[in-house]
Amino acid sequence: MTSDLEIDPVRAAESETGLAAPAVRTRGLTRRFGKHVAVDHIDLEVPTGAVYGFLGPNGSGKTTTIRMLLGLLRADAGEIEVLGRSMPGGVAAVLPRVGALIEGPAFHPYLSGAQNLRRLDVSDATADPRTSRDRIDAALARVGLTAAAGKKFRNYSLGMKQRLGLAAALLQPRDLLILDEPTNGLDPQGTREVRHLVRDLASDGTTVLVSSHLLSEVEQIASHVGIMAAGALVRQGRLADVLAEGAPLVRVGTPDVELARAALTGLGLDDVALDAQTGGLTARLGDVPVELVARTLVTDGVRLRDLGVERPDLEDLFVSITGEGFDVLG
Repeated sequence: MTSDLEIDPVRAAESETGLAAPAVRTRGLTRRFGKHVAVDHIDLEVPTGAVYGFLGPNGSGKTTTIRMLLGLLRADAGEIEVLGRSMPGGVAAVLPRVGALIEGPAFHPYLSGAQNLRRLDVSDATADPRTSRDRIDAALARVGLTAAAGKKFRNYSLGMKQRLGLAAALLQPRDLLILDEPTNGLDPQGTREVRHLVRDLASDGTTVLVSSHLLSEVEQIASHVGIMAAGALVRQGRLADVLAEGAPLVRVGTPDVELARAALTGLGLDDVALDAQTGGLTARLGDVPVELVARTLVTDGVRLRDLGVERPDLEDLFVSITGEGFDVLG
């Protein structure tokens, strides 16, 4: 007879539904600090196998949410499931399957990179001491720190410290990796390496939740995104679906700017504005077919040099949703 403790909830859910249960799921998750609501009844869902870009401006509640997922902070209300287990009750079973880099790495400054990883490995009751050295060497190699393995942590640059934090998260095979600003302090080459690392981990079946202020990087690696603003989860879903919600932009190249402006306004297009780069106009297309825009402009006597339609990228969408730029660290 099999006890409940021997049943893997994720596999049980898969067998019942034929679909993988989410790696992370919350319902009504809420956290307050005094009168301030830092996280406001959010329903987060990170599909198994996804690379989930977790986005939001400074103070939006991302890091608070992540800390609750890991059992580092207790929720005031709501439910949390990580890898099929309720948190924080299942923390002992869940955390060995989760690698995390949260708010920057913290290591002993007087120890080398390899020695710091060895201390972490020894403190992990699930780690096999017979393979410790091999796993440490492999983790250092994966983040490009083999040559600096014997260097004291206090002499590491910010980028090297970040790399060592990633190595610590990769000491054991993980079902879920949670990375909070993993490219902080890295040069462009290091940022590219982390991007490739995330892709490799995802291709091996690891679910990755990555919080980052580099929207262009997230757009290149994420399959799903969630956008936080003022403690609320305001958008969530497949990246392609979320981007499709953004209103396309029409660009009109013409010397007849005022005539074109009148035509576009007459069609009901929003945000008609001068394009500083081309001297033409831009406008939000909305539901108006671009063919109708072209026909109306020509009929109204507008001389067209070019006409194009652009879909918003992730940064455009973020700004339109939150009203903020993204030069922040969330």
